[in-house]
Amino acid sequence: MSVAPTSPEGERIRTAAVITVSNRASAGVYPDRSGPVLAEMLRESGYRTVGPWVVPDGPPVADALRRALHEGYDAAITTGGTGLNPHDETPEVTRAMLRYEVPGIAEALRAAGREKGVPTAVLSRGLAGVAESEGRRMLVVNLPGSSGGVRDGMAVLGPILAHAVDQMRGGDHPASPG
Repeated sequence: MSVAPTSPEGERIRTAAVITVSNRASAGVYPDRSGPVLAEMLRESGYRTVGPWVVPDGPPVADALRRALHEGYDAAITTGGTGLNPHDETPEVTRAMLRYEVPGIAEALRAAGREKGVPTAVLSRGLAGVAESEGRRMLVVNLPGSSGGVRDGMAVLGPILAHAVDQMRGGDHPASPG
């Protein structure tokens, strides 16, 4: 089991793996554009990140998620493979890895895209949930495969991601005023 990184003050640092799901980018047809955006946004949110790992859709997504879980990352955020294309299998592969789903995250991601004037956001089949193995827990979130979809997704995730990770670690809810 990997040791969780800590800050100089002894606080545990949150970590995230970025996984780009693209048959064409993984084959070198074109460069990954959404993964680097996602990795940078996570770093700006205070996460130590690894990736993007660029993989084709299907079983390689499960391999990448298992790797991230085994290496002890707090979160694995995917970009791509969530649409209606016959080759988009990321939600199905992700679902098989999850101990339980957190549907509110996926619902909020789709709603935010629609509210921003992207009617096709509701076609995303992305999931969110918690994967667990050998005492390790990891939040998994599927984002769309465009850099705009990543930016919109991080606008939703940014304010809740740290709290979700803390909850997975057994943390309590912050005290309510009054």
